[in-house]
Amino acid sequence: MKIYHNPQCSKSRAGLKYLKNKNISFEIVEYLKNPLTEKQLETLLAKLNKKPSEIVRTQEEYYKKNLKGKNFKDHEWIRILVQNPRLIRRPIIEKDYKAVIGDLSENIDLLLK
Repeated sequence: MKIYHNPQCSKSRAGLKYLKNKNISFEIVEYLKNPLTEKQLETLLAKLNKKPSEIVRTQEEYYKKNLKGKNFKDHEWIRILVQNPRLIRRPIIEKDYKAVIGDLSENIDLLLK
């Protein structure tokens, strides 16, 4: 199991704490320090069963100034997210062939069943 984590994000810290409290072994991937490749993000999106635009943090300043109101194709969103990893919703928890956005503990529980 992996958690794609941003230590500056309260939701990401909460997801990490939730996993720790469950006594589950997992790997922490600080994706701002170790950015995802386009291929890794594509794989993660497939496990999430989401389109790239569905994991964009629209409250980020970069989004508001540069992307809001524009239409991008999936491959363009992937490139944008890889180049601007702060735009990726977090935390993302990945296990085997599935992943969830762990901003809610209920989502994390779906992976733990």
